[in-house]
Amino acid sequence: MEIITKYFSNLSETQIAQFSKLEALYKEWNAQINVISRKDIDELYVRHVVHSLGIAKVQPFQPKVSILDVGTGGGFPGIPLAILFPETNFYLVDSIGKKIKVVNEVATALGLENLKAEAIRAENVKGEFDFIVSRAVTNMDDFSKWVKSKVAKKQRHELKNGILYLKGGDLAEELANFPKATQYNLTDFFEEEFFETKKVVHIPLKFKLKKS
Repeated sequence: MEIITKYFSNLSETQIAQFSKLEALYKEWNAQINVISRKDIDELYVRHVVHSLGIAKVQPFQPKVSILDVGTGGGFPGIPLAILFPETNFYLVDSIGKKIKVVNEVATALGLENLKAEAIRAENVKGEFDFIVSRAVTNMDDFSKWVKSKVAKKQRHELKNGILYLKGGDLAEELANFPKATQYNLTDFFEEEFFETKKVVHIPLKFKLKKS
């Protein structure tokens, strides 16, 4: 838990309590429904919580905006971001129902009222969002096709509306079709060895009028 306050120093007592509860909640639920690998559960705060919060270092979210987390799995990056930004609206989706069950149980235990989770494919999601966040669920060509029609028109952040994607390694080939992509190295924000190859990728997406 100390690693959270190391990098995020202005947390409320409520936020500190919520972050503190994550380990016990995930260990309890992971024993029933495996959403985190056995080796990662012992490194939950570094490999899942702080990793998720890397997005916040690149682009903090404004109150009342909407964020879509695609392929959230057990709730990452959505749950840590929902704790950090309690006035921002988060919609977490995954096609696997039992993973969404864990997300909903954890969110309820934490009292996260700014989070909705649903078992639905990304392509079927309705609505518009300032940002679509995710953690390496598929290649960027496919991912962008899933979400390109879901971007809000109004700009309310420093970065343009679009994708904020957590991924690692050499992304030159994967991002070849995205000339406006910007890569942010998480080593600029976090000093732990785990983050040496980890990045946040921002890809602006233009608002598209829906065909009637």
